[in-house]
Amino acid sequence: MNPFTTLTSRTVVLRERNIDTDQIIPARFLTTTERRGLGKHAFNDWRHLADGSPNPDFAFNKAGNAGAKILVAGRNFGCGSSREHAPWALTDLGLRAVISAEIADIFRSNALKNGLLPIVLDEAVVDELLDRPGIELSIDVATRTVTLPGGSTVEFPLDAFARTCLLEGVDQLGYLLRQAPAIQRYEETASMETTPMEICHAR
Repeated sequence: MNPFTTLTSRTVVLRERNIDTDQIIPARFLTTTERRGLGKHAFNDWRHLADGSPNPDFAFNKAGNAGAKILVAGRNFGCGSSREHAPWALTDLGLRAVISAEIADIFRSNALKNGLLPIVLDEAVVDELLDRPGIELSIDVATRTVTLPGGSTVEFPLDAFARTCLLEGVDQLGYLLRQAPAIQRYEETASMETTPMEICHAR
């Protein structure tokens, strides 16, 4: 993953509530473990009309939303199955953050492991963002804040370990692997401090 420190971007808005993972990435596209290319299937059934042509009314099909990296969505975003393909599809679509008044726990966990920042804000703030699509927001992971267009900031919850992983651009396994030298030093020290008698008792 790339380090996630700050992000300034326009927003794209999906007002719907209870957007589940099958709407984010339909089950028929889960036959691959390749992340690249899944973005073209994100929100597939909303992005296309019955004849397969692009739906001109869908937010991600509008030219003005091209390049937007922040999604603002109705509450209970990411509910449904635990498929990790959902954050894969969203990041391949170009998103780096999702803002909602409520984000499903499993989706939130999967998102953080894949460099997608799930941000939960007060519903009144989210309602204002939903009413103003395309505005520019700035996100600071270190301070756990979102700066609104007027300059005011709002804080969002983010546990210390997830924050560290985002800032360093690693997942949980990557973080552990970075600690390998320290783990090795500890093991060597512990081994030297163990006496033959202690080893005998341990057996």
